[in-house]
Amino acid sequence: MEEKMKIVLVGAGSIQFGYGALGDIFSSKALAGSEITLLDINSQALDLVLQTAKTFVQQHGLHFTVHATLDRKDAFRNADFIITSIEIGNRFQLWDEDWKIPLQYGVHQVYGENGGPGGIFHALRIGRVYLDIVKDAMEVCPEAWIFNYSNPMTAICTTVKRAYPQAKFVGMCHEIGWLGRWLPRMLDMKLEDMHFTAAGLNHFSCMLGLKDKKNGRDLYPEVLENAEDFFRSEPGYSDLLDEYRKTGSLEESEKFDKGSSSRKSSYEWADRRLVQFMLKNYKLLPITTDSHFGEYLGWAWDIVDHRGILDFYDVYKIMLTREARAEIKLETSERVVPIIEGILGDTGYEESAVNVLNNDLIEDLPWWIAVEVPAIINKNGVNGIKITNMPKGYLALLRSYTGVYDLTAEAIIHGKKDYVIQAMLANPVVHQARPVAALVDRMIDQQQKWLGYLK
Repeated sequence: MEEKMKIVLVGAGSIQFGYGALGDIFSSKALAGSEITLLDINSQALDLVLQTAKTFVQQHGLHFTVHATLDRKDAFRNADFIITSIEIGNRFQLWDEDWKIPLQYGVHQVYGENGGPGGIFHALRIGRVYLDIVKDAMEVCPEAWIFNYSNPMTAICTTVKRAYPQAKFVGMCHEIGWLGRWLPRMLDMKLEDMHFTAAGLNHFSCMLGLKDKKNGRDLYPEVLENAEDFFRSEPGYSDLLDEYRKTGSLEESEKFDKGSSSRKSSYEWADRRLVQFMLKNYKLLPITTDSHFGEYLGWAWDIVDHRGILDFYDVYKIMLTREARAEIKLETSERVVPIIEGILGDTGYEESAVNVLNNDLIEDLPWWIAVEVPAIINKNGVNGIKITNMPKGYLALLRSYTGVYDLTAEAIIHGKKDYVIQAMLANPVVHQARPVAALVDRMIDQQQKWLGYLK
């Protein structure tokens, strides 16, 4: 049965997001007949995606209509679903500043995107824009579901839900896809024969349970037993960069399906030194790699694969800046369209990871924080599944970062610089106090166009 919906893609001028999201939607039989509106601030990039989409629809005989606009309120009129993926300013220049300037002030942050000082400044820039986006949605299409792919995920979701608690706002991240790459080869089983549960904060999440669907057997002990041999030679981003330097080719892309590999790494525990540490000391498997998980831990600098993180950053820049082929593929590369189909079809299936307001889904974390949990998808929407018996040691790590998100949200909403300084001082990655105010002033001056609202 076709459901004629209006779906808006915010940030559709991005080749990676625009073509990927269009391919997902065009692959859906349930959404055939729907109207797709492309929205961006870059008219030239937007027109390229629009013309490619129209040509694709015509060539494949698809039953979709595609429009484009630069006017956000016009795009949102009568929208049923909004999917957002945006960045602010020169992505990598600002990212370099987020990462390198705090290092100059003595802060040992392993990365600069989502956690640590870099994550705070990233959130301060993009969070204000997301408040404007959701404000328009609440005025024009208050019942629309809004799915966000932008980082820093937890900061954005926490801030939006604090400012607009009525918004149907859900964060989506594909890092959970690593389990689909690791577990089948680690246990020599099919992924569809396993059921895993993972929860925590975005990019700061661990697998909590793993069972055999056929007989209910607990498979976590086998993960703990096999992980050392498996991860020791599992390829990482350093291997990808080495291959790119030799061949000039990079086939990998950032999406939900992480693929598989039978190759052996030239590096031990590539990208996953924190995974090794968490398995040994907490008996838990993180769902992501050092560059992400390490952003929230004060002691991560001492553990992580620094080469792997630097090489990941270089690989990511290559992925996003190489000359992209103007190609839409009829495949499901991310999880939003299956969720939309689940809502419209009232299917009641379980989605492995969404970012939603806690509201006691994880009892020992504040109700106002956005948590990453599995969810049941049905006609009522995205319904987070309550997580019980979270390990105390892991909870302590998660709690140590929640105050940073609280203060960051307050800084974004109220434009108050004092909250930024306090968020820095509360941050477990920051071990200095005296230079913090000067660091904040330097970053505001450096990124005045986006941070000048902080007074």
